[in-house]
Amino acid sequence: MILRSPIFRKLLASAVVLLAATLVVLDFYLTRYTGQHEIRDVEQRLAAQARILAGELKTAPSGSLEPWALDAGNRARTRVTIIDATGIVLADSQHDPETMENHSQRPEIRQAYEGLVGASIRHSATLNRDLCYVAIPLILRGQPGYVLRLAVPLEDLDAAIAPVRWRILGVSALTALVALAIAYFFSRSFTHRIGRLQAFAESLVGARFTETLTARADDELGALARSLNSMAAQLRDLVTRLNLESARREAILASMVEGVLAVDSELRVTFCNASFARIVSLAFPLSENVHLVDVVRDPGLREILSKAIASGQTFKQRMQLPGLDGRVFEVQTSPLSSPTGRGALAILHDITDLERLERVRRDFVANVSHELRTPLTAIRGYAETLLEGAIDDADNRRRFLEIIQAHATRLNSIASDLLTLSELESGKSVPATEKVPVRDVVESAMRTLEPVANQYQVTMCRDNLEDAEIVGDRLRLEQAILNLLDNAVKFNRPGGEVRVKVARRGDGKVGVTIADNGIGIPSDDLPRIFERFYRVDKARSREVGGTGLGLSIVKHIVERMNGTVFV
Repeated sequence: MILRSPIFRKLLASAVVLLAATLVVLDFYLTRYTGQHEIRDVEQRLAAQARILAGELKTAPSGSLEPWALDAGNRARTRVTIIDATGIVLADSQHDPETMENHSQRPEIRQAYEGLVGASIRHSATLNRDLCYVAIPLILRGQPGYVLRLAVPLEDLDAAIAPVRWRILGVSALTALVALAIAYFFSRSFTHRIGRLQAFAESLVGARFTETLTARADDELGALARSLNSMAAQLRDLVTRLNLESARREAILASMVEGVLAVDSELRVTFCNASFARIVSLAFPLSENVHLVDVVRDPGLREILSKAIASGQTFKQRMQLPGLDGRVFEVQTSPLSSPTGRGALAILHDITDLERLERVRRDFVANVSHELRTPLTAIRGYAETLLEGAIDDADNRRRFLEIIQAHATRLNSIASDLLTLSELESGKSVPATEKVPVRDVVESAMRTLEPVANQYQVTMCRDNLEDAEIVGDRLRLEQAILNLLDNAVKFNRPGGEVRVKVARRGDGKVGVTIADNGIGIPSDDLPRIFERFYRVDKARSREVGGTGLGLSIVKHIVERMNGTVFV
């Protein structure tokens, strides 16, 4: 309702007070002006009547002043009084002159003694009522110094003024009603316009930019409406840009592999992306204002965030968060300013694979150095022995040269396997896409290793070799099967056997199974046998000429043909 509007009530009340004050002042002024005008008219009338009556007194007999005053008062409908030069009342039309006090000090009498027309309004003690007096100088029986005074009661003046006063009041009331009606409609229109401005401003707060204000008037409200329209357009563009930037930021953060975490000065989580929630194994999004200790129970992360908040500097540290399967993260923290105080931003980069690769690289360098040192030391030692004179020893020099040749062959095997492994890991060689009959490859590998199997007294059995084809590289596949068969034969026992099976699987792939009943592999070593240079029995491996790279080569060959190898 419009009456419930505070501004409408204030506007209407202000208009009422202003109109009431204006009309009261105007009525008072008009009433006073009308009264004074009536008094002047009465005084002029009384003065004119007094002059006429003064002309009659010139011929009046000396002993007939009292009857004359009574007759004159009746005819003029006024009170008529005759005063001598000393202030003594000689005759009065409404009171006994002998009981009246001296009138020489009356204001109108003094003015008349001075030859002027005296006038005054005051209370009459004789009649106990308010009267309007007018006195003029009078020459009686040829003697000056007398005064003729006429008076009328103020009730007559009030009776004459009353109709005018009521007319003024009626016009004022009518004017007030019209003015109030105008003020009411003006206030309602004004309030309605302000209400529209308020509703439009509230729609801007609610980010609703579909409405537009119509600013037809050229007053301040119209200018305000035009300003709001301009502001709404700018806000619309600003909100659109902010939404776009926010969507871009959300897309970037959502696509980041790194975990992003933001906390306030009290280490309450203010933001995190899905990667961080996935790292700490929590549902995304997280609850608002959750404390960091409820998310990650790691004192290192809390400490580095606290340092960034306290010092305002950037820190970087590697840490292993608990309960995450031993994964290692490089955490970089930086201060983050916010309206509520300084916070901190942390980016968690998973470097577990890098750590593993660095460990593998260190192990690889150490293993390569160790594997190369042994044959090189043997070659150098025997070469120095020959140079120091053993070359003339007919009994030993041939054995020394055979040892040098064996170690040189081992070095060549290591170099060849390393080149093969490097080629497979680099991905530079293009995998063949020919159809390869697996049974033929297995048969060829078994025929190749039959002499070696006979040498080690190992029997190779064909359990079930189904006809099956794969898409891949025949030479690489045969190399992988040769490595597996070679290990199965060399790490077997005399009288042992190697069983080979080729069968189609339900998932559209082909399974090649190579099993032996030799010395076996301890369960603790099973997860690492496909690592480079890893050997279960190092002495036996060197004895049979193993380099420790065969199974690693097998794994890379099979994976390049979209397969898997396991033991």
